[in-house]
Amino acid sequence: MRIRAVAMRDETQLVKEEGVVEEALPGLLFRVVLAGRDGYVLAHLGGKLKLHRIRVIPGDRVVVEMSRAGDERGRIVRRL
Repeated sequence: MRIRAVAMRDETQLVKEEGVVEEALPGLLFRVVLAGRDGYVLAHLGGKLKLHRIRVIPGDRVVVEMSRAGDERGRIVRRL
């Protein structure tokens, strides 16, 4: 019997920050400017936002979830 290791996401290693959508890019990518930071983050829509077809347009305030290791990409998990 072969045992396969399954990597589980650890919620403590994720950082959530609030930002404003600056630009909508092709392929459901968004350029988000985070509050209190210089520059921007490329973010895609999270599962529930995509599933329920929540529209995100430039100017919307959103919550972006990022890993601590690489903070130039993230996932939009909530629209405020």
